[in-house]
Amino acid sequence: MAAVPDPGGDEISRTGAQGYAADWARALRRLGFVPLDAAETERLLLVHTVRLAQALLAERFSARPAEEVGRALVEAHLTEPRMLDWSVRSLGDRFLAEVVPARARPEGATGRIAALQGGLAEGFARALRDRTFSQQERIARSAWQARDEVEQALRDSEARFRAVFTGAAIGIGIAGVDGRIIDVNQAFADMLGYSVDELRQTDVGSLFHADDAPEMWELYQELVEGKQDSARLEKRYHRKDGSVLWTDLAVSLIRHHDGRPRFTVAMIEDITERYELQQRLRFQALHDPLTGLPNRTLFFETLGRIFDAASPEHRVGICFLDLDGFKAINDSLGHDFGDRLLVVIARRLAESVASRGHLVARMGGDEFVILVDDGDGMDEAVAVAEAALAAVAAPVHVGDQQLAVSASVGIVECPVGGTSASELMKAADTTLYWAKAEGRGRWAVYDPERGARDIARSALAAGLPAALDRGEFVLRYQPIVSLLEGSMLAVEALVRWQHPELGMIGPDRFIGLAEETGLIVRLGEWVLRQACRDAEQWRRQFPEARLVVSVNLAARQADDPAIVDTVADALATTGLPAELLQLELTESAVMGTAGEPLRSLHRLAALGVRLAIDDFGTGYSNLAYLRRLPIHCVKLAGPFVEGIRGDAVEAAADHRDERIVDALVRLAHALELWVTAEAVETPVQAERLRALRCDTGQGRFFGPPMPADRITARLRGKEVAA
Repeated sequence: MAAVPDPGGDEISRTGAQGYAADWARALRRLGFVPLDAAETERLLLVHTVRLAQALLAERFSARPAEEVGRALVEAHLTEPRMLDWSVRSLGDRFLAEVVPARARPEGATGRIAALQGGLAEGFARALRDRTFSQQERIARSAWQARDEVEQALRDSEARFRAVFTGAAIGIGIAGVDGRIIDVNQAFADMLGYSVDELRQTDVGSLFHADDAPEMWELYQELVEGKQDSARLEKRYHRKDGSVLWTDLAVSLIRHHDGRPRFTVAMIEDITERYELQQRLRFQALHDPLTGLPNRTLFFETLGRIFDAASPEHRVGICFLDLDGFKAINDSLGHDFGDRLLVVIARRLAESVASRGHLVARMGGDEFVILVDDGDGMDEAVAVAEAALAAVAAPVHVGDQQLAVSASVGIVECPVGGTSASELMKAADTTLYWAKAEGRGRWAVYDPERGARDIARSALAAGLPAALDRGEFVLRYQPIVSLLEGSMLAVEALVRWQHPELGMIGPDRFIGLAEETGLIVRLGEWVLRQACRDAEQWRRQFPEARLVVSVNLAARQADDPAIVDTVADALATTGLPAELLQLELTESAVMGTAGEPLRSLHRLAALGVRLAIDDFGTGYSNLAYLRRLPIHCVKLAGPFVEGIRGDAVEAAADHRDERIVDALVRLAHALELWVTAEAVETPVQAERLRALRCDTGQGRFFGPPMPADRITARLRGKEVAA
């Protein structure tokens, strides 16, 4: 008898383990014959209880200890099938609660318990089958020897064989090479529900299950033709009452002394209960415990089988569905309510496609997927999605609550050739994101071109941090020129990405990504410091120019509490005077500024830094609020300037845009603000802006964005007004 280990520590409850083992021992003694006394049985089961608990808590989980426990039960002759059933059920229902304290339970404990249940059943079954097979071999050898020695001791050998044949606990049947049953023992007859005489008047083929008959006849033919001497497999038989009997079947061929096939001996063990238990465990492993729908494991198994077996032209569709606002439901009404809602939605989804025969699975959380296999193309996939959305949208009653729920669906439908299961699911996930972005309660269809753009955009977003670390960003400076004198008074710093593979990338492709990822703060600081360094170089070389450098400030930078310190440090580090730095913010960002960001603007102005509003005229500014901001300059939005074309055909529209610019300039001057016009492309625009008393302009008419050395050359080659 093995020594009983001490559970020790806080991970395993000693009292709980002893109580669990005692209940286990009592149950086994109640269910069948136990060859040990009560104390020995309890000590043995305590060892197994602790072993199962240690396996559950192991850092590297394995179900092998459970298999060994199952084998040990058979070795202890605890082989009554009801004992196995009780042991597996108790392991799932009681083990965690009684043996392992809640604080010690590992993540995924429920899944580990299911694996231990399967391991225990598998170890028990294998050990029982091995023992039975060994018994069968001994019985068979006895039978052969009895027949071969009939001439020497016919009566004695016949008596011994008959004793074994009649008294064996397993079913034994003997059949001729023509398939007619020669004899069976009582155990064989009892398993199938016939009398011995009834079976002696039939053939083996009539007992085969209809689904297995072709395979079984092929196997039997190979045996009686002498192509193989034995076979072992798990197969179904029909009982007399029509029910199904699952058996562990071992068939051996007996030959004449000259080697010719003589008859076959079949030994069968009833494994119906074990098989049904295995099926229940498999169902639990492949279905969602909350909704009863197939889970992601079964879904991907099914999808994988389709891709493995289907021709390239075979079409398959995915409808990936996610409930809208489900987190808010969970947060406001509780997770229990959310679970009940998911059960209702799952039932509706299954019913909505039941007539079409499609697979509905729960992927996790509030995500569901519908597999449209071998459908009629995109029209059917869309019809399935619309049916699912309609099913979800119907009012839901959970308890005394009524909810209106909606969902979004991503649809992908294509031939299996040229794609894979993982690519299909990735496309469905992407399309679901599109549907979510476009609004609630709708579906979207996968567009490969849009998907490629999204992938490229994601690749750019992923490469931004490393690009900044590698110094791949560069600055270009666009001149800002006095409309009255024509001299360059300032430059605007514009960032570009010198991508090693894609070449020079404009800000329209990456600034939005930087804002979404939060990298805009780091990138903006780099732009600020580099612009200050370049501006300080120009100040030292051309002190009379007093060239101002204008740097764009993103909304997230303006909201950063450290922005004032960052700007002050950049000025102090480079030596650039504060009045030669201008920070540009969009009108919408400035108008939305309040609290700490507003204080930051005043602190920046206190440093001596100039502040400008970019794209002025597009944000419906509150003029009274604008008057209180520490702003020095406004930059007229490009569309207003573009409307001034001097085109006789568009004279009316041209005149309207000119009047808008005139009003904006007058307003800015009334607020004592400097005015810069953006997007000046033609001499006609420059002349009209000059006539409207606009102070400065920038655009391709005055020069495109250029490297710092070209600004240096421009300062060196032209006289600059002080």
